[in-house]
Amino acid sequence: VQLQASGGGLVRAGGSLRLSCAASGITFSINVMGWYRQPPGKQRELVAAITSGGSSNYADSVKGRFTISRDNAERMVYLQMNSLKPEDTADYYCNAVPHKNSWGQGTLVTVSS
Repeated sequence: VQLQASGGGLVRAGGSLRLSCAASGITFSINVMGWYRQPPGKQRELVAAITSGGSSNYADSVKGRFTISRDNAERMVYLQMNSLKPEDTADYYCNAVPHKNSWGQGTLVTVSS
C-alpha cells in the first residue's frame, strides 16, 4: 500500500488549501477513503470520509468548511479546506476507512492566526 499526500503549507486563518492523495496497492475503487489528521502532541483523527459512490461524512469540527472528493479512475482523493482555523494545524494523511497499517507520507498544514 502506498499513500502519498501533498498540498499542505502555511496559510493564514480564513484561507484555503487543497490537499491531494495518490493511492496505490489497494483496491481503490471499492474502498471507503478518508482524510485523517494528527495535530502536534495529539492523536490522529478521521476528519472526512467518502465512499466509492461519492457519499461523504465529516467530523463536526470541519463540517461546512472541508469537502472530500475522489477520482476512482486516477486513484486520487482530495480535500478542499476553506475557512481554515489555527486549530486545523496538523499533519494530514489519507488512508482507507478503516485504515490500513501503512500510513504513507503525510502533508503538513499550518494555519497562522
